[in-house]
Amino acid sequence: MALHAPVLVLKDSLKRESGAKVHHANIQAAKAVADIIRTTLGPRSMLKMLLDASGGIVVTNDGNAILREIDIAHPAAKSMIELSRTQDEEVGDGTTSVIVLAGEMLHVAEAFIEKNYHPTVICRAYTKALEDALAVLDKIAMPVDVNDRGAMLGLVKSSIGTKFTGQFGDLIADLAIDATTTAGVDLGQGMREVDIKKYIKVEKIPGGQLEDSRVLKGVMFNKDVVAPGKMKRKIVNPRIILLDCPVEYKKGENQTNAELMKEEDWQVLLELEEEYIKNLCAQILKFKPDLVVTEKGLSDLAIHYLSKAGVSAIRRLRKTDNNRIAKACGAVIVNRPEELQESDVGTRAGLFEVKKIGDEFFSFIVDCKDPKACTVLLRGASKDVLNEVERNLQDAMSVARNILKNPKLLPGGGGTELTVSATLKQKSSSVEGVEKWPYEAAALAFEAIPRTLLQNCGLNVIRTMTQLQGKHANGENAWVGIDGRSGDIVDMKERKIWDSYSVKAQTFKTAIEAACMLLRIDDIVSGIKKKQAPGAGAPKQPQIEQEGDADTEQMIPE
Repeated sequence: MALHAPVLVLKDSLKRESGAKVHHANIQAAKAVADIIRTTLGPRSMLKMLLDASGGIVVTNDGNAILREIDIAHPAAKSMIELSRTQDEEVGDGTTSVIVLAGEMLHVAEAFIEKNYHPTVICRAYTKALEDALAVLDKIAMPVDVNDRGAMLGLVKSSIGTKFTGQFGDLIADLAIDATTTAGVDLGQGMREVDIKKYIKVEKIPGGQLEDSRVLKGVMFNKDVVAPGKMKRKIVNPRIILLDCPVEYKKGENQTNAELMKEEDWQVLLELEEEYIKNLCAQILKFKPDLVVTEKGLSDLAIHYLSKAGVSAIRRLRKTDNNRIAKACGAVIVNRPEELQESDVGTRAGLFEVKKIGDEFFSFIVDCKDPKACTVLLRGASKDVLNEVERNLQDAMSVARNILKNPKLLPGGGGTELTVSATLKQKSSSVEGVEKWPYEAAALAFEAIPRTLLQNCGLNVIRTMTQLQGKHANGENAWVGIDGRSGDIVDMKERKIWDSYSVKAQTFKTAIEAACMLLRIDDIVSGIKKKQAPGAGAPKQPQIEQEGDADTEQMIPE
């Protein structure tokens, strides 16, 4: 009986690639993505100029910001770009490192795929290497005191030293530490949680110098008081009431008709409206506020009653801004004025002031006692500069948040990767079976980070890497690495070039897990769109009927 090779029969609507060809294509795609942003790693890195879809220009060396704008069709490359986004959301830094490391992991695996190693074997070796690498991180990590501002400053500075704002010294690092310590919430056991998105607002105002940027002990928003001539624009120690309801006459849900029989009824109706608003204002004024802020509308009559009582008012504020004011001044957002209590009034603010910056008015609620939300005011020469400073500030705040959450440090400048690589090389001799070689290759792949740093510094890569490997091989000092500015081989503790434990651990996990996932893909099956039936296409443009078409028109049956 003749044996036939198994044949996969697919319908016409499917296109299939399989086997080694797919592995090779996936690895090449991943390497292409890594090569795009390889030059943006380190303090002497290049910048990329991106043209976005709307024709705007973005100048940055932030890995995630660059890959976000790239349009790539290959599914493996898309998966690599997703890694950068995951890293950014999870820890906020290391977006370039994770892509470079994942690309290198796949690159070293290519030789084994060509020698017909099974991808599962390679993945097993990589997973074992990851476990051992994380154990090395735990061993060499150094605890840090989150109350020691000098150590925190050094860490945040070293993480943004690779960015555009590194040239401005301590400025961005100071802003980031001030903002995160202000908005932090104690979870107990020495842990702090910081919600950067919710309670730290970055307000960018073109003009002035970057040195004018500061963290406000409170909040600011782009609004003026509703009646500038009648209401005060500066109040010291204001009592603040926050509302989530309109202070105007209630309109009918749908179309409402009122039938009036007598002319006087119209007057009664207007008086009822006025009475309703007067009562609302009376309930608010009972608590003697100095400032009333509402997310909804304020009627002219309500403005009159409030200004008569010497109360300033702001209307149609964003919900997110209202939440930040509540956190900063200790007020509670109220849904119905009749439910107001004394405890709902915010009294922790030191000053309410409206200032004109450029052409616009901004309201400041500042000098708050123990605020749990803040605003970072950024000034700069142009919008492009401000956007890049904001991206760098977000990274710096994420690093500060990670340290507050998990206060441990690791050596920067490629020191961590070299220590992990040297340890894994030593351990590879004890790995049994076929997995030994991929395990050793994974150890070599970790050297991609220091090697890339050296390339971007413009140094002799081979000579310097040999010196570094020699220092790490005998295990004399795990903290030896490269100073990316001068290119010297130094102790990272002395130069204060540090990395956050959370960022490094997340980088290793994401890179190796992604590499394993891409290696285990042996088929790419893509569904092609079927040909559309006639008449089922996109809606046609309306056609103007000509006089001659009238006879050819089909009659619609009755």
